Amino acid sequence: MKTQEFIESGILESHLLGFATNEEQEQVKQMMSADRELADYVLNLESDIRSYFVHESVTPPTAVREIIQLRNLRERKEKHAFKSADQDIKAPYLDIEVNDTHMKVHKFWRPAFIAVFVLSKIFLIAGLYYYFKSASQAEELQKLKAQQVEQLK
Repeated sequence: MKTQEFIESGILESHLLGFATNEEQEQVKQMMSADRELADYVLNLESDIRSYFVHESVTPPTAVREIIQLRNLRERKEKHAFKSADQDIKAPYLDIEVNDTHMKVHKFWRPAFIAVFVLSKIFLIAGLYYYFKSASQAEELQKLKAQQVEQLK
């Protein structure tokens, strides 16, 4: 296989990223030892990939970093601890411990909750007002009926 065909095949990239099979890795090592130009190309490609990953990397949030550190610490402790048959099965989920006791709500929900609370109080006051108003009107109606009955006698 010619050098240019070998470069275009994508085996070098998969070798550098760790996706190549053992046969492909051996083939890359043989080609690099035989061809100095290919070895230089691999070094340049490796530095390009490394600089790409460094420039495009995003630092994880501190909470995720703490979870990973806790998990690594727990795994180190588990290596040295005695394991029973029941403990050999690991859960696929991370155990997350929360330190605060307050519920966190998205910032747009807070005004909505306040508006609902205020509207409920307004409707409560309006309901009580109209209830007592209708009760007093019913009493007045009873009085008027009683007066009309007395006038007819």
